[in-house]
Amino acid sequence: MPEVANLPLLDPIFLHKLEQLELVSKKIFVGRMKGERRSKRRGSSVEFADHRNYTSGDDLRHIDWNVYGRLDKLFLKLFLEEEDLHVYTLLDTSLSMDFGDPTKLHYGKQVAAALSFIGLVNNDRVLLDTFSTKLDGGMPSIRGRSQMYRVVHYLDTLKASGGSDLKAAAKSFAIKHTGKGIVVVISDFLDKNGYEDALRYLVARNMDIYVIHVLSREEVDPELAGDLRLVDAEDDDMAEITVSAPLLQRYKATLNAFVGGLKEWCTQRGITYIFTTNDNPFDKLVLNYLRERGLVK
Repeated sequence: MPEVANLPLLDPIFLHKLEQLELVSKKIFVGRMKGERRSKRRGSSVEFADHRNYTSGDDLRHIDWNVYGRLDKLFLKLFLEEEDLHVYTLLDTSLSMDFGDPTKLHYGKQVAAALSFIGLVNNDRVLLDTFSTKLDGGMPSIRGRSQMYRVVHYLDTLKASGGSDLKAAAKSFAIKHTGKGIVVVISDFLDKNGYEDALRYLVARNMDIYVIHVLSREEVDPELAGDLRLVDAEDDDMAEITVSAPLLQRYKATLNAFVGGLKEWCTQRGITYIFTTNDNPFDKLVLNYLRERGLVK
């Protein structure tokens, strides 16, 4: 088994490909600083947008004197305002993510690193948060390509631990972060409390939400046989089973229903859902699938 934990999250050749991309918001957001994104909010940048009638007290510097010369009426020039795009990544680090080859957690780290790099190259505001039983401390907001080393260091130090409580984490996330933008949730969603209430907290924030559902190949197509004792990695629940063809069929039907239900729930609420397994090359996920789904271009 390769020591993936000792390999760099992103190799230089892939980084060069990522430099050509940018993250895309389907909505218009208001940032705290002037950034790289254009919004429909009227401001005072250099790109003309529209006119409106002059009213007493308006800044005389914005009067369009050419229009006044033609129409003998005062109009103000309006401009598109440039605004920040906040890019949030919420990564599941619970014990169930420490499974597979590579582990689901390592796969999630690679996706998080790639999205962070794209955001930093385009001067977006990048924030990383992780969760297991609660929302962890996370990495403070950063911007600019020179900050990529902080992303790599932060992700490299993450280890799987604890159970999963996405609801508690999403609630804390919604309270903690006030900036609008894109939030990408990377998880296996193997949470006994479900996902509906958790994702509702994010929907209420009116963000562009992307769910990247990561499962291992062994979970999707298990190669098991005989009498087994299964132990839940997060809460130590045990179940003794005898693996048979009918049992595997029921398992796959249940898993397909779970995946299909999550996808349908997300789609109905405007959340972009992406399913992947750990044997799907993550660079293909970023360069192809996320581009097809509109997160990057």
